Amino acid sequence: MVAWVSLLWALEVVDMTTGHRLDSLGVQPRKAGELVDIVPSAFIHFGYGHVASNTLPLLVLGFIAALRGIGRFLGVAFAVIVIDGLGVWAFSPAHTNTAGASGLIFGLFSYLLVRGFVDRRALELVVGLLVGAYYGTSILWGVLPVHTGVSWQGHLFGLVGGVAAAYLFRERPAEVRAGEPPYGG
Repeated sequence: MVAWVSLLWALEVVDMTTGHRLDSLGVQPRKAGELVDIVPSAFIHFGYGHVASNTLPLLVLGFIAALRGIGRFLGVAFAVIVIDGLGVWAFSPAHTNTAGASGLIFGLFSYLLVRGFVDRRALELVVGLLVGAYYGTSILWGVLPVHTGVSWQGHLFGLVGGVAAAYLFRERPAEVRAGEPPYGG
């Protein structure tokens, strides 16, 4: 996660030193050519304040999500980024440009929140509840259209992407480790 966040900061330094040329990699709605920017848009930010506000939540939630394995984490992150980007592309207002890691953050939040229920694992259920208790209020406000210049669509579809990723990357019964039975069974 430190490497991921370092990449975000390095890209923002490049963006600032090139006169914000990377900002064009954000997603502009309903333009077919913008579909290629869905993945890059999750790595681009609109200024140092923007990347700074995403740094700590991404480190924390990403670290927790990655504890199940880097391969699974990368699959979850990719799924969230794609679902979030498609939602932004389809539903954001015309003439907007959306970028940043907050969709991924919202997706990791919902992934961690529901993963314990989906995998039926008591420890992950507790982790999800703790994540929900700590981040829940701020996350819920983020999906409401109350802040001008903030993509609530990106936040909302990030949440949707995290729930979808929990199901896409759920543990199958054969993957449950010996000595760690799922709760209720």
